[in-house]
Amino acid sequence: MTTGYSFSRLQGDFFGGLTAGIVALPLALAFGVASGAGAVAGLYGAIAVGFFAALFGGTPSQVSGPTGPMTVIFAAAVAAFAGEPGAVLAVVFAAGLLQIFFGLMKVGVFVRYIPYPVISGFMSGIGVIIILLQLHPMLGAASVSVPAAAVLALPAAVAGVDGWSLALALTTMAIVFFTPARVSRILPSPLVALICGSVVAQLASAPVATIGDIPSGLPELHLPFFAPELFPKVAAMALALAVLGTIDSLLTSVVADSMTKERHDSNRELIGQGIGNMAAALIGGLPGAGATMRTVVNIKTGGTTRVSGMAHALLLLAILLGLGRYAALIPLPVLAGILMKVGIDILDYRFLRLVRRVPRPDLWVMVTVFVITVFVDLIVAVGVGVTLASLMITYRISRQAQIDVRAIPHQDWPRDLEKSLEEETDFRIRTLSVLGAFFFGTTAKMQEQVSRLIGTEVVIINCLNVPFMDLSGLFALAEMIDRLRQESIKPILVVKQGQGIRRQMLEMGYEDLLGPIGIQTDYNDALHLAWEYLAEGSGLSAAAAR
Repeated sequence: MTTGYSFSRLQGDFFGGLTAGIVALPLALAFGVASGAGAVAGLYGAIAVGFFAALFGGTPSQVSGPTGPMTVIFAAAVAAFAGEPGAVLAVVFAAGLLQIFFGLMKVGVFVRYIPYPVISGFMSGIGVIIILLQLHPMLGAASVSVPAAAVLALPAAVAGVDGWSLALALTTMAIVFFTPARVSRILPSPLVALICGSVVAQLASAPVATIGDIPSGLPELHLPFFAPELFPKVAAMALALAVLGTIDSLLTSVVADSMTKERHDSNRELIGQGIGNMAAALIGGLPGAGATMRTVVNIKTGGTTRVSGMAHALLLLAILLGLGRYAALIPLPVLAGILMKVGIDILDYRFLRLVRRVPRPDLWVMVTVFVITVFVDLIVAVGVGVTLASLMITYRISRQAQIDVRAIPHQDWPRDLEKSLEEETDFRIRTLSVLGAFFFGTTAKMQEQVSRLIGTEVVIINCLNVPFMDLSGLFALAEMIDRLRQESIKPILVVKQGQGIRRQMLEMGYEDLLGPIGIQTDYNDALHLAWEYLAEGSGLSAAAAR
């Protein structure tokens, strides 16, 4: 809580949290049903993550709870560990631990370096998964947990469509899509759709599936125990859930910053999210993350501090304790209609609008991640996407790097040496210039230049314009220097004095390869040293001739 907390701020937090809780209620129920763990699991998750992420997090106005992306991965865990509830909860608990670790290691800042095509493909893929999985409840068919199976079973669902289910779902979608903004500011459209759809179904005695019994009272404690042989799979899903929750939360934090003109603490936010997810696992709830829509609603209705997020969670707890019997009557097609809008909203329209203009490599990364996300595996999609994007950027950077071999132009030599060099050396000194980052993607170019240096007596390797050199570059350069020496070519290295590259070279033993004066920091000094090497070589050659 910030200093100078006043009654007006408390009032804003109360109304902000109240409104965010009303928005969160139908979504929490819908996400719980969609996950396969039940509507009450969605409420448990919203309460636990919403309260503890607000209390310990680093974005005061952020409201957290189950989100579409997190629910999709949780649903995949429910399907993968059927009959092993302890393993499912272990995924959520371990994800929370990983998020706390990320926060303590201060890796929150690195999230911004995940390539946008990977995020775009992943988020759009999750949106399509939500849409595909909700088509069956909309049509009155049994829910399907796998996107590919949903596509294959769709013709049968269409053939046996239930009119009541479809009508309720379409009515719900019409309400959430077309409710005027002035109404939504007072009463959120998902809540309007939930109430209207449920009342119509009850009055008409519509024969549609409902949520069913929701336990009332406080949740029981669940310990995340599982068989040891499941550890690799649990760890992989936990990592995917932790990374996705990190991205989801911190992107929402950025949105909150832009609205409040404040700056969040990303590492503290990860710690708060981790604590919230661990608490959710212990009470059998869904995992959660910073929820953009609920955060925006909270801020617009006056929420400014972490009190608003905690108030939102306490409202959901009160609803759980007192209104569970009414929530049990909510029709599944109504929840499906609400989730259809969630899935449609998740799609990355910004990228899709520019699909004809984005660079082809970025488009292929996005499409690959999208397809793998929808039809193969979420974890594989993230790994493949990051790998592909890394390879693409490595290729682009390596193409920009230049490694040129050239003779030393006259004007580059000091005047007192020029005449002697013209007459005596026939430019047996050459410069190999490296421009740009020298790393594993550009080392092949360096190796290609060695053959062009045969017959030269002294080579100046100019690295003054190298901003970065990784271990592969250092090894490749050392191998090249060794090959030059084997060809009786004297190498001289020029690097900037103030950069860490020179220190790295000394630590890697370059002084043993080049001698105590073989690493220079001034180009003219390197030229003088080259002349001295030539003079020594000429004297030795003359002595050998006599």
